[in-house]
This record gives sequence, C-alpha cells and structure tokens, in this order.
Amino acid sequence: MRVELTVNDFIDRAEAVYGDRIAIVDEPDQPAAPWPQLTWRDVAARARAQAAGLDALGVGEGERIAVVSHNSARLFTSFFGVSGSGRVLVPINFRLNAEEIAYIVEHCGATMLLIDPELEDSLRGIDAKHRFVLGAESDAILYRDGVEPRPWGAPSEDATATINYTSGTTARPKGVQLTHRNIWINATTFGWHMGVSDRDVYLHTLPMFHCNGWGMPFGVTGMGAQHIVLRKIDGAEILRRVDAHGVTLLCCAPAVLAAVLDAAGEWSGAIPGRGTTRLVAAGAPPPTRTIERVETELGWEFNQIYGLTETSPLLTINRPRAEYDDLTPAERAGRLGRAGSPAIGAQLRTDEEGEVLARSNVVMDGYWQQPAETDKAIVDGWFHTGDGGRIDGEGYLSIVDRKKDVIISGGENVSSIEVEDCLFSHASVAEVAVIGAPDEKWGETVVALVVLAPGAAADEQELIDHCRAHLAHYKCPTRVEFRDVLARTATGKLQKFKLRQPFWEGRDRLVN
Repeated sequence: MRVELTVNDFIDRAEAVYGDRIAIVDEPDQPAAPWPQLTWRDVAARARAQAAGLDALGVGEGERIAVVSHNSARLFTSFFGVSGSGRVLVPINFRLNAEEIAYIVEHCGATMLLIDPELEDSLRGIDAKHRFVLGAESDAILYRDGVEPRPWGAPSEDATATINYTSGTTARPKGVQLTHRNIWINATTFGWHMGVSDRDVYLHTLPMFHCNGWGMPFGVTGMGAQHIVLRKIDGAEILRRVDAHGVTLLCCAPAVLAAVLDAAGEWSGAIPGRGTTRLVAAGAPPPTRTIERVETELGWEFNQIYGLTETSPLLTINRPRAEYDDLTPAERAGRLGRAGSPAIGAQLRTDEEGEVLARSNVVMDGYWQQPAETDKAIVDGWFHTGDGGRIDGEGYLSIVDRKKDVIISGGENVSSIEVEDCLFSHASVAEVAVIGAPDEKWGETVVALVVLAPGAAADEQELIDHCRAHLAHYKCPTRVEFRDVLARTATGKLQKFKLRQPFWEGRDRLVN
C-alpha cells in the first residue's frame, strides 16, 4: 500500500487526537488584531476555511500564494490552509526591501500576495491579482467559516508545497521547491531526533519564513504540542515567554542565542527553563564558549544542526550523548561545536576539494524555473552544499570553510555578489570584493573592500548609505576598506581566500 505523504497528516492527527488542547498562542503585540488562543480543532477548521476562501476567489491548485509576514498565527495556519489544499505557499523574508520582494513575487508568479500591516506602506507598489493586508478585514474574505473546501483533486507527495527563496552565489535569490515529501520527512526526522512529544511547548524564536521554521510548524503539530508565537526577537522577552508558558523547545541562530545570554546576565531570580528547555542552533557554528554558557548560565540543553534551505533543512544533528555525561561543560561544548552526525536517512561525504555533498529525501525538487541552476546543484545524485567541511572518525561533520561566496550574518544568508553588484552601481567604485569577517554578535559581518575609480572620491559612510538605499539593511556592509588593488588570479578572478585571510588570522576555521 502507498499512501501519499502530505502536510495534512500533521494537522489531521492534531485535530483527531488533541482537538480540545490549546494549540497556538498568537503574538499579543502586533499591528493586526491577534487571533485568540486556538485549539487544534480551531486551527484545523481555520485551515479548511482558508482553503474554502481560496476556492471562492478562484485560486486554483498549484497557484502560488506569497506571504510577507512576521511570525503570526495567520502565517502558521497558511502552511496547512494553502499547502494542504494543493496550492503553493511562498513565505518571503520580511527583512527584504521592496525591490527584492517585488522580484520574488514576480518570479514565482504569485496570484495572491498577503502582507503584514507593518509592511503595508513600504510594499505599497507591489501588486498581485489578489492582494490583501493581513488583519480582521481580510480575514472576512480569506476565511469562509463553516464552508467545506473543494477536495484536493489528486494529492501527491511529489507536489510542490512551498517555494522558499534563498540568497546564494547569484545576485538574485533562487526559489527552492520543497515537496510535501521533503517537508514530511524533514519534520518527522527532526522531531524524532529532538524527541518532540505532546508534552512540549515550542517557542517560535525562528522566523516561520526561514525554511518553513526548519520544519517545526509541522513536527510539533503532528505531536499535538503547543506553539507560542513570538513576533520580534528580544532576549529578555524570550526569557519571559519561556517563564510564562513553560517553553521546552526553541530554535534560533547564534545571534539570537547571544541576545538571550546577555539578557540572562540581568535576569532577576532563577533562569526559566533550567533543566527542561532544549535549544537548537544553526545558521553558523557558534563559538565553543557560547555553547558552554548555554549549559552553565542558562541550564538549557544545547543542540546543533546543519543544513540548507535546499535540504528542508536537516542534514546533521549534534545532540548531547550519554557518552558526554561525565565530561566537563567545556569538554562537552567542544563535542557539540561540530555540525553533527548525519540525520536519519541522510548520507554525507566530501569531495576531493573538501566540499560537503549530501543525499537524502529532504533534498529539494529543484530551483523554481531555473533548471540550469538545479543541474549545477544536484550532480550524479548528490547535492553540492557549497560548504567546505571535514568528517572525523566518529562520523561527525565540521564546517570549516564556505566554498560559495555566501556570508551568514545573524543566521541570514547574504550573497556577496549581490552586495558587490550594488556597490558597483556607485559611480566612484571601480572594483569591489565583499567578504565575511568574524563578528562576536552576528557570527559574521559584511565587509566591502573597494578600489575607487581614478579621480573619484567617496567615503565609507557614503558607500554604506548607497547600499542601504537599495538592499535590506542586514545585507549592507558594516565596514568599507579602501584598497589600491585587489588580489586576483592570472585570469582576473578575485582571490577571495587571500582577501579574507587577514580577517580570520589565528582561527582554525573560516566560518564563525
């Protein structure tokens, strides 16, 4: 027997087994009226109501619905109301600027655009056949309560469920097509490795748009556990939510973890979650000292994963093992600093150049409307991650360098080529190389090395402001250094490894 795997499996089980349990606590402080506390029966009903609303608007199966939103119960429900009804959800990074978002909406061919009220003014010029600002007024149109939606004609686990745009080595982001099968296997694998159960309370410190919240919206739902929505990151507020709701699980980038540690230093009384909260970090390898502080200062369990948007994302997991129980916190942190061992069903190896290659059912179907880029990424059945790494005798992967010219700052991918293109558009810039330099708060920070055109003049702030006028602020250089020449090969290619070297002097790996 073969039964198609779809995202509906998670919400259907939650409704059937835990229908009367509180499922999601929406962010109370948001510009749209927050939804009240919803049970799993309520969430499932709203997902069906959303599907019925799409029916009424004539949005058919396979059509793309783009959502630009901070974390919210409305965005969460769309993972089931949109993808679960045979449409394709396109969750977009709300930190991007209007030009970048407009490109994604156009590139994916979205027939519907849903916008967070906070972003209404800045995105006013972006349109789609159906365009709504999220809130009570649009709820009346988008959700047809009590109306049974049309059944999904032929549910398929190979159908695209979401398209998640990621910044890579190209100047424009690529749309990663994740199938229902990709999402299903990632969520169940992740949940199994992290021991997710119906006793868990999950805090959404990770943006839901970010590779679908790494799959936690699905994995936690399938177990009937509770979701707590957090709209904006603040270290002290995270501690307050852990305290108020009994949070047992959260995911974050190292920059968020650093904010929590800073807030813990000023927290009055016992740190909430001590001995009960599990934290999953990814986006960049955190310093060993930070990992140690999670145990000694917070009393939380530290876990690390590695993956990419293209892999749904889970490829490796590094969770404290029984063999680590007798180690000191510093020794344990050293073991947990590795990216981890392959997740169930994932195969990893490195090629002759040290690039990490992966095979797994969580690897994407391909890049939306970019077959040539897909063929570059998946070769002979192996996905090329673009990351340099080594696999030790215990089978654990460590990321030591980045082959792609991607900078990871605060857990967000920044394409160095995109930033270079922007700087090149300034009349005074003759040559530019953008690299990542280590940063204690963000992991890496964007640094631009610039050669000015003969006779031209520009200062550091002018070039930073130029980038801020055209790019999301997290992509913009925090430093600009002026050079007479930039290191190049005989064929004129920039030698970025030489340009990066002084910034990473004394470190044993070229990522932070």
